[in-house]
Amino acid sequence: MPAFDLAGAMQALAAADERLGRLIAETLEFRVESDGTESPYETLLESITYQSISGKAAETIFGRIRALGKNGKAPEPEEMLRLQKRVLRKAGLSGAKIAAMKDLARKTLDGVVPTREESEKMTDKELIDRLVSVRGIGAWTVEMYLIFRLGRPDILPIHDLGVQKGFALTYGKRYIPKPAELQKFGERWRPYRTVASWYMWRACEREASKARKIGKAPVRKKRGKRTSGRGRAAKAGKLRGGGNRAPSGRPEGLPLRDGLKFCASGRTPRGRDFPEAFCRRSPSPCEGRRDAG
Repeated sequence: MPAFDLAGAMQALAAADERLGRLIAETLEFRVESDGTESPYETLLESITYQSISGKAAETIFGRIRALGKNGKAPEPEEMLRLQKRVLRKAGLSGAKIAAMKDLARKTLDGVVPTREESEKMTDKELIDRLVSVRGIGAWTVEMYLIFRLGRPDILPIHDLGVQKGFALTYGKRYIPKPAELQKFGERWRPYRTVASWYMWRACEREASKARKIGKAPVRKKRGKRTSGRGRAAKAGKLRGGGNRAPSGRPEGLPLRDGLKFCASGRTPRGRDFPEAFCRRSPSPCEGRRDAG
């Protein structure tokens, strides 16, 4: 159970948000079973395994990773760094996940990743800033650690699809909210945004069939500007290779590389009229290569 007044949190949320209050009254009571034994290293090691694959496959692979450690526990940071890539590949990990796990082990030994005791004393922001420096670890993974391992009361995972869909269902939206919109709306839930997020998940589960149909809002195409008579005439002149000149002095639409070739060889590219003024203003091909390399 959380280390804060749950009854007081639900009363405060219901008073601040009528629709959320109805959802709280109609569903299960908030409950998070936090595990106080795992270190950030162990939790994040498991999180990396579970990224982008099914839960069943990840469970199998993480079981193999545990078998590589001592007493059925995941390899300690020192052990992880000693394990060869081919061994981890054989366990089912991708190259990217192996690199992420080794970076996690290295940063744990360097003190970047805190111990369990140290993380208890750090603020949410301090933990997020510290842990997202690990390769393959994003804000969402750290937010899940803060909610389900440390039991922090004021976390709002604005990029979580379940929270987004639960929000859309609860507030009668046709599409999932943008993260910034959810962030702004969630200010009314402080300092118990974790509890509100948990109820958004419940709303999503309760109406799973409707949740599957909710997606992102379609992107509106911008209307193109109407071309004036002068613009159409200029465009026609450009296609004919006419007198429209670029500010540099070269004909409009002629690639810079063609101009540089002409300046070096003295030949007009593709028979076009090419002003000498452009050659005087342009760098030589050697200067261009020097700047680029």
